[in-house]
Amino acid sequence: MNQGKDNAKLRSQIDQNLKRVYQEALEEEVPDRFKELLEQLRQKESRK
Repeated sequence: MNQGKDNAKLRSQIDQNLKRVYQEALEEEVPDRFKELLEQLRQKESRK
């Protein structure tokens, strides 16, 4: 029975870590270079 509890605890820890990493990725700032590229694309589209 101990192994089942250990597996559940391990899955819970993995779950929490994945959620934390995903949340951190969502909160990251978009790099300036990407912003510049997006602006160039918008300008190009508006000229059409």
